[in-house]
Amino acid sequence: MLLGLTTALLATVCFGFGAVFQARGARSAPRTDRVRAGLLAALLRSWQFILGTALDILGFVLSIVALRSLPLFLVQAVTSSSLAVTALAAVWLLGARLRRGDAAGILAVVVGLSLLALGSGREGREYAPEAFHWALLATTVVMLLATLVLVRRDGTAIAAGLGLLAGVGFGITSLAVRVLDASGLAAVFTDPAAYALVLGGLGGYLAYALALQRGTVTAATAAGTVAETFGPALVGVVSLGDSARPGFAWCALTGFAVAVGGTFLLSRFGELEGESAELSVSYESAEPAPVARTDLPCEGDLPDKSDGRTPTERQVSDGGGRRDG
Repeated sequence: MLLGLTTALLATVCFGFGAVFQARGARSAPRTDRVRAGLLAALLRSWQFILGTALDILGFVLSIVALRSLPLFLVQAVTSSSLAVTALAAVWLLGARLRRGDAAGILAVVVGLSLLALGSGREGREYAPEAFHWALLATTVVMLLATLVLVRRDGTAIAAGLGLLAGVGFGITSLAVRVLDASGLAAVFTDPAAYALVLGGLGGYLAYALALQRGTVTAATAAGTVAETFGPALVGVVSLGDSARPGFAWCALTGFAVAVGGTFLLSRFGELEGESAELSVSYESAEPAPVARTDLPCEGDLPDKSDGRTPTERQVSDGGGRRDG
């Protein structure tokens, strides 16, 4: 269990730092209303997106070890808590500022994961009926088709929908890793779960990138967290036999809820930082620039030589109205 928990935490660090670079790279690419090869080419030209993707791949490799030795609800809660790492990475790399809500979210994640690790038992089964493998692949196909439909629209609700589909894709990869038949090369290539793993991962990355282009970080991340965390955790308990330690079910359930709640608090972090930057720019640009006068002065432009207490002749004239000549 110690090896699995260590690799899960290292994967979380990779996911957290990867999100910072991946989001910046996705937003630097031109927006598109459909899935095209040009979008992928634009993303691959961004070194930030490539670095973020490389960290995600490393995190995924580390999470495979965790998924093979820990219950799904523990691994999903740990990896979904990568937003805490993202917040700290943004402070270090981007000069972002933590607010009270952000600090509370990070604290909730730490406390929740500690309770969850204390209450988690051994993982359940690593195998499932063949119908379960085909169901994973069928769900992946539905997710990809739904992404093709939503990508033609815009708005916060669409961003949330794409984020939800991204979470479904990432959740499918976790389930596929858990039940994948790795007894031999031939078994891997004939297992539907292997194709669900690849298509779910790629589809999830694509849906998440599109969600970031169409809405707030909150909409994309919060919706994805729901699907990626609760879905596989529920399937693991119901279908694969994952369970808590005897007598510690309350501890695992409380830790899971607190960790996910902290993740929701932190899902607002990136959006608030972006709004703060935009307001700073707008305030600076709203400052009026001095206007240089180039016309010759007229009589009304002559300087007032009074000391502020004794009115000049012109001030008396202006204050009392125009005098008849």
